[in-house]
Amino acid sequence: MSQTTEVKRKGVRQYYDAQFKRAALEHYHQNGRNLSGSARALGVNHWTLRDWIDKERSGTVPAGAGRTVVELEAENRRLQKELAQMTEQRDILKKSLGILSTT
Repeated sequence: MSQTTEVKRKGVRQYYDAQFKRAALEHYHQNGRNLSGSARALGVNHWTLRDWIDKERSGTVPAGAGRTVVELEAENRRLQKELAQMTEQRDILKKSLGILSTT
């Protein structure tokens, strides 16, 4: 008589950065505080999301992540510059496509 043993494999542990956690908490609050639905939509375990909510309530999760107005303005300028570059590149590609399609 052979005996089989079942081996449980643990999955790879996932680590989420602070930005993702803040976005997850925002999603939870915006969707009527539906824990299971929010967790499913975000692809995280509902117990994990619940822990983040508990930490938020106890004040251990910083709401603004410590970013100053100066840092946010600098990021805004950088993103506006990047957007202008991407828009210019897109317009160049559109024009070149128009030129090539007429020949």
